[in-house]
Amino acid sequence: MSRKGNCYDNACIESFHSIIKKELIHHQNYKTRNEAMFSIVEYILTFYNSKIAHSTLNYMSPIAFKKKYATK
Repeated sequence: MSRKGNCYDNACIESFHSIIKKELIHHQNYKTRNEAMFSIVEYILTFYNSKIAHSTLNYMSPIAFKKKYATK
């Protein structure tokens, strides 16, 4: 939860939301909330977590990072 008057508390999640909006939401027309929710979850599971390299994870995808460090 963000502290009152501190805009940096939510920077990480705001960045994540921005990526999803640019990459997915602004290119789709959803008829229902459930359709939108399914599309977003599918995007996160099949693309964002498996294909996108994250600088905080040494430029690996979250799934690759988890596999690498789960074996240690």
